[in-house]
Amino acid sequence: MNQTTITLNNGVQIPQFGLGVYSITAGETTYNSVLTALKAGYRHIDTAHAYGNERSVGKAVKDSGIPRDSIWITSKLWPNGYGEDITPKQLDKMLERLGLEYLDLVYLHQPLRDYNGGWKALEDALEAGKVRAIGISDFDFDDELFNSIVEPARIKPQMFQIECHPYAQREHWQEMAKKYDIQIEC
Repeated sequence: MNQTTITLNNGVQIPQFGLGVYSITAGETTYNSVLTALKAGYRHIDTAHAYGNERSVGKAVKDSGIPRDSIWITSKLWPNGYGEDITPKQLDKMLERLGLEYLDLVYLHQPLRDYNGGWKALEDALEAGKVRAIGISDFDFDDELFNSIVEPARIKPQMFQIECHPYAQREHWQEMAKKYDIQIEC
């Protein structure tokens, strides 16, 4: 499979097509799904702490025999892991569950709790090389919410994950993301 990529606002390229493992049971089912996808040419896997299957994803990535730098791994922090002091520890736990030294993309999964503190910690993790890109997921309730994280950010999000498809084109959010050179993932 020849993958097309998108260049993010920090110069990093992300494979445009990927496998999301939401609702896939941890263990053999996730492991086999990810391994099969990687063997078929997928190079982008999207998981989350809340999905409970990061260990299975990490094992499949390791067992695939594909060089780590050829596979894009996205995960998401759950709101109870947000905060300048909490987020770095949660990132370390996420990396441990996945068996990885770095993540390609980490999202704040939902706009709850101390998401601004979590964002500051993600900015630090990006600068330290623990992650290659950072983003926000589901920050599309209204402009005020979106702006409350994007405007004060020292490093603007590279990605904005929302529902967006032919039946919900979300033109307003496409324009908001474009204003800050943020790519939409859906």
